[in-house]
Amino acid sequence: MLTVVIIFLFFAILLYFLLGGADFGAGIIELFTSDTNKQRTRSTMYQAIGPIWEANHMWLIIAVVIMFVGFPDIYSKMCTYLHIPLLAMLLGIIARGTAFAFRNYDAIKGERTQRVYNNIFVYSSFLTPLFLGIIAGSAISRQIDFGATDFMTAYIYSWFNWFSIAVGLFTVALCGFLAAIYLIGEATDDFDVKRFIKKAKVLNAIAFFCGGLVFLAAETLNIHMAHWIFGNRVSLTAVIAASISLVLLWITIAKGRKQIPRIFAAFQVSMILLSVGYTHYPNFIMGKNNKNLSLLTDHATTKTIDDLGIALLIGSLFILPALGYLFYSFRGKTSHE
Repeated sequence: MLTVVIIFLFFAILLYFLLGGADFGAGIIELFTSDTNKQRTRSTMYQAIGPIWEANHMWLIIAVVIMFVGFPDIYSKMCTYLHIPLLAMLLGIIARGTAFAFRNYDAIKGERTQRVYNNIFVYSSFLTPLFLGIIAGSAISRQIDFGATDFMTAYIYSWFNWFSIAVGLFTVALCGFLAAIYLIGEATDDFDVKRFIKKAKVLNAIAFFCGGLVFLAAETLNIHMAHWIFGNRVSLTAVIAASISLVLLWITIAKGRKQIPRIFAAFQVSMILLSVGYTHYPNFIMGKNNKNLSLLTDHATTKTIDDLGIALLIGSLFILPALGYLFYSFRGKTSHE
């Protein structure tokens, strides 16, 4: 049953990145859109993130519950040593959701208040995935010192380093790229399609650049990313698959396809996560002095894991069909309108 719980954990993390990441990416695209086209971007964005907005944070909640119940030691260590970026990420999620709601449903839509809501929305859309990436980078950076005795070592240097920040920037670029590809399929005229294709190209280039920064920053901390990713067959195969899917993505876009590129984009990001995650599995946190926390050893009691696994299996029978119906409902609503 432990394997079932771990699969659900990674599945929840993956879906949060693919769906929630695209949600954040929509705000990132709006941040870097000219004032002339901002309203057009918002109109397309609202339609695109409708079903995602309703469900994306469910995956984050599931992941947190799995960690809290099934892996309490790992959960407590993350909440202790990475509490600053975690708090920043959670505040970003709250600020973004609040601003999104108020700028759409505020009873009095004044120009000044709308400007405030817009700024909160777009900047929190940038900062939230930035700190999400910083947390992910910190977990594998070997900079967390479980024996730290001072504030800076325990709570600052554990995440405030070039590698974690580079991973954060890479995460922001990937979120923006996902959103741009998704928005191509929602655009209703050629002008918007061309705009989002251009933004996707720019964000693709930025993601490549930030990916290079991750490799360079890794070397400064003696993290051999190249060996991690190219040193085993699974990770190497995942990288090759991601590269091929990227080529196919741009080929299908050039042919005017709007929906298939989404599949290739999601597959590419999934392969990137697999290439990195497989290398250090089952370690979830890699600390200093080779003090790692493993999903296979640092978990709750067998009885707890068994009960959690059964709950997840039963819950999936309700959650997955409901999610499918949610997407269907929004698609049907769009077609009707």
